[in-house]
Amino acid sequence: MSPEDEKYYENYLDLFLHDGWKQFVNEAQELLNSYVIEEIKDEKDLAFVKGQRSSLLNITRFETGIKNAIEMESEDA
Repeated sequence: MSPEDEKYYENYLDLFLHDGWKQFVNEAQELLNSYVIEEIKDEKDLAFVKGQRSSLLNITRFETGIKNAIEMESEDA
């Protein structure tokens, strides 16, 4: 792994240790869980909810994605 890549991943690993990150992810998860399919009014609302869920899933899965990338980089070395 290059020094630049190592620094890139270290910055994220440092971020994931902060209480603010955990709070941010928990709030995103709560919003994600708040969407109830039965409450979707119409196709426009469905499109909105779909976009919101996609963004929130990206947030809640980000840490895992970074850790998986680090693992893959380590295996390639």
